[in-house]
Amino acid sequence: MKRQPRDPYRDNLVNRSTVSGLQADRKQIGSKDRMCRGMCFVTLSYHDIVPRSRRENVNPYTLELFLIVSTVFRLISMAYGQIGMIQAAAGFFVYFVIMAENGFRPTHLFGIRKQWDSKAVNDLTDSYGQEWTYRDRKTLEYTCHTAFFVSIVVVQWADLIICKTRRNSIVHQGMRNWALNFGLIFETALAAFLSYTPGMDKGLRMFPLKFVWWLPAIPFMLSIFIYDETRRFYLRRSPGGWLEQETYY
Repeated sequence: MKRQPRDPYRDNLVNRSTVSGLQADRKQIGSKDRMCRGMCFVTLSYHDIVPRSRRENVNPYTLELFLIVSTVFRLISMAYGQIGMIQAAAGFFVYFVIMAENGFRPTHLFGIRKQWDSKAVNDLTDSYGQEWTYRDRKTLEYTCHTAFFVSIVVVQWADLIICKTRRNSIVHQGMRNWALNFGLIFETALAAFLSYTPGMDKGLRMFPLKFVWWLPAIPFMLSIFIYDETRRFYLRRSPGGWLEQETYY
């Protein structure tokens, strides 16, 4: 029998089909490759989520759906259930600090919304008996809103840094990514610009802040950094454990 010449494309197709466990044509493989490139953040965790023995016997579309759901669940859990809670706490803490510094203790703020927003009330008393006009109250309120925004920027410093690595310590990873470093500087400069530029009080209702009002969020920033460093330490110490299954993305 005459031997057929080798077809490089056919050999490549067979190899790729064997690796993925699929008998697919060229169009299907091309579509799958494009999909994988478009969801690169999912494929980074591909080998960590599903063992090889299971990947070979699972429908590829079911597997991709599983990967997406698993990764998204972990990201939501970290972003909103853990790190996001610390960030929100920082914002509310700064809000109450400024209110208390100006005479309104946290317990005094509950139940005064109607009087606070009433233009007819110009003698609202705070915790120390000082009277506040409607205009002064709103200036204080918008100043607290500005401080809330600035506090989120401050805690985002740590949030951005901890996203540099999924497992390694940032101490070993270093800060040599100058695009990221520029992002840290830019977001801080933007927050300062929005707070201190004249006219922003009328355009965006953002008011200048005292320097000390930038500081209350720093402990929360450090807590985010320490929390994630501790998490990654136990990831390295106990690979494949419960913590990795629940928080590694």
